[in-house]
Amino acid sequence: MFPIHSQGIHEKQPYGEKPGQKQCTDFNFRAFRWMEAMVFFIEEINRNQTLLPNITLGYSLYDICSLESQAIKATLSMMTKTTNKTGRDCAGLPSVPVVIGNSGSSLTIAVSRALQPFRVPLVSYFATCACLSNKHKFPNVFRTIPSDVYQARALAHLVHHFGWNWVGTIGSDDDYGYNGIQMFIDEVTTLGACIAYRLLIPKELDEESKLEIVKTINESTAKAIVVFSIEAEIYHLIKDVALHNITDKQWIASEAWVTSTLISSNKNFSFLEGTIGFAVQGAKMPELKDFLLACNTPEKPYETFGGEFLKMQFECVCNKTDNMTNKTEIPCRRYPKTQEGGGIKQDMFRMYSDVSQLRVTYNVQKAVYAIAHALHNLQSCKNGKGPFTNKTCGNIYNLQPWQVAHYLKEINFTNRFGDQVNFDVNGDPLGSYDIVNWQTNSDASIQYVTIGRFDPSLPKHEQLTFNEDEIIWSGGKREVPKSVCTESCPAGYRKATRVGQPVCCYDCVFCADGTITNMTDQAECIQCPVDFWSSENRTSCVVKDTEYLSYSEAFGIALATISILGVFLTMAVAAIFLKHKDTPIVRANNSELSFLLLFSLGCCFLCALTFIGHPTGWTCCLRHTSFGISFALCLSCVLSKTAVVLMAFRATLPGNNIAKWFGPVQQRLSVFACASAQIIVCLVWLAVSPPVEVKNTWLYKDRIIVECDMGSVTLFCFVLGYIGCLACCCFLLAFMARKLPDNFNEAKLITFSMLIFCAVWITFIPAYMSSPGKYTVAVEIFAILSSTFGVLLCIFVPKCYIIIFLPKRNSKKYLIPQTKSGK
Repeated sequence: MFPIHSQGIHEKQPYGEKPGQKQCTDFNFRAFRWMEAMVFFIEEINRNQTLLPNITLGYSLYDICSLESQAIKATLSMMTKTTNKTGRDCAGLPSVPVVIGNSGSSLTIAVSRALQPFRVPLVSYFATCACLSNKHKFPNVFRTIPSDVYQARALAHLVHHFGWNWVGTIGSDDDYGYNGIQMFIDEVTTLGACIAYRLLIPKELDEESKLEIVKTINESTAKAIVVFSIEAEIYHLIKDVALHNITDKQWIASEAWVTSTLISSNKNFSFLEGTIGFAVQGAKMPELKDFLLACNTPEKPYETFGGEFLKMQFECVCNKTDNMTNKTEIPCRRYPKTQEGGGIKQDMFRMYSDVSQLRVTYNVQKAVYAIAHALHNLQSCKNGKGPFTNKTCGNIYNLQPWQVAHYLKEINFTNRFGDQVNFDVNGDPLGSYDIVNWQTNSDASIQYVTIGRFDPSLPKHEQLTFNEDEIIWSGGKREVPKSVCTESCPAGYRKATRVGQPVCCYDCVFCADGTITNMTDQAECIQCPVDFWSSENRTSCVVKDTEYLSYSEAFGIALATISILGVFLTMAVAAIFLKHKDTPIVRANNSELSFLLLFSLGCCFLCALTFIGHPTGWTCCLRHTSFGISFALCLSCVLSKTAVVLMAFRATLPGNNIAKWFGPVQQRLSVFACASAQIIVCLVWLAVSPPVEVKNTWLYKDRIIVECDMGSVTLFCFVLGYIGCLACCCFLLAFMARKLPDNFNEAKLITFSMLIFCAVWITFIPAYMSSPGKYTVAVEIFAILSSTFGVLLCIFVPKCYIIIFLPKRNSKKYLIPQTKSGK
């Protein structure tokens, strides 16, 4: 069975009328060559003295017009062939014990089901549907062409290899196209690709359907198009694609049309240059060409079709002898017409006569020789050693179809081309393919260049091999075309799937701070480790910058300079007081407490320096304890001085002996007691939960703040609270003594200093809580320096001014208030 005509004319058939003869159109030169090749192979076997000796094979030929109805009609005709003039012998054996066919999967399925009741084996040369491997449904189907399972897998891996993740698919509306496309989709989606569209070519392809398909192809962004279709159906669609000048598509062909000279012969199809696909294994048969070009005698039964072939294509010039009794056939040749439509005729001639890359024809050869070897094995069987009941053999002169099927399952031979011919348990051969690329010849015709191979018997990573340097892509280009819904997201970006669209369609979103992608097309950004941060382009993690108040930055240098300036200023005041220690103004203000106060102020200035620089464990302990103790000592001195001033005036009242409790010894003890309390709190703090160095990674994401953790916040609050209590006591006592009669009342100076001190530390609390990172430390240093300068300047600068610039006022007479006379 061969589709000598590509299609039949579909006519509505009333169920009440007897079906008439179907009209067939579109003479198929390629299928006609397959048919003639089959005849050639049968005659070749008949001449063979070792294969089926003394047996002549016969044949019946049927044109099925690519129609299931015609195929079934031919099948039933063979199975119920008239054996006498009076009727049909339906009880005997079918007249044909084995059938070669068909060219399409749907046709093969239909014929197989019609043959099953008769158990007649069917050997297909071009039906690839994976469904035919199901031996429960198709027990007597054999194939010399691989199942589409292998081809779908090969096409999926080809698409994946070239990075085409946005693919259009087109299939013929039959079992071959539907199942082939479905298997391809199943395979390619597991590899991460997406299907842009899935189109089926209707059996009756009207203009509206063609325009709709062409519009979809043209408007889609998918550049790669996988086509599972038989030759006749894709041919008409390709003509419309050419008519609309769609040239930017990369066609990927299935084996059904990848070597179709019908499609590639027309010069209007030059846009198909670069088509790539999988072709079944082929062979060269130069000896077949003479047979194809010879004018055979009218007695040959297949010349029923040959007459139409000759009429359409050739002038057959035969030199016949005048001796009519000479029955010898005179050799003659067929030549292509060169008159009207010469170019097209030449293409058709090449389609028919080119034997350089025979692939489907080679499958026909395998089918014919597989049957011949099965019959040869049946003929060679000896009774008593046979495979059937009681070890009997079959009778080649009374062939049982089921016996032929049995021997077909067991054939295993090497043909003259060196290829192994056998069938697996599903009746299929091993699925190996050549990868074919359509390239343009110098005469603008297309040649099929083999650029690789797919062999599923090899390890998975070696199955698909090809030479990319030899491939010509769509439009004659050398670079691999792109067929993606969205361009690859570069490193630094992640894929964000668009709602309601396939996963291959996405937006590229820049990675958020602290995350990176170091490869293309990553679905999620990678979080950097805690001590690392993303680079500016989000492609790598870099070590975070560490931040602290350092001596190398301007702010740190300024604060350190002010702190050291305060130390020097304190030392200058101490030097002035030391030089003038015997003067009334120094002696009147308890010079011992004044020097102790200056010492504590110097410590306060110096402790500010511990807050600058890289925090460590010991500096964290030092900065907070030295701050607490220094300020406690300072305020203890101020408190003692204030109390002395206040009690000094109280002691002048008659009968008041309070002065004895505020002598020098008592003043030292009070200072020591007040400072000792703070020292004890600090020691407990260091013992229980001391301040430690920490890396603050939560305040800023892009940098690490190296700072001191307070450890026990409660004890830190005790330290600050104690300083606050001392300051408040100093302020209250000084405020009470501010109006005592004295030309130089130190209580006024202490009041101003404590007012500044309290104001600074009250504003420090909200500023400290709201300042981030190293600025927290800066605020603390500023508060220390401000309050220390406040005490130093308010208490000691007025005295120094009098000592240096107003020495006359530095006298006992001036310090003691004069009693006013009068009244």
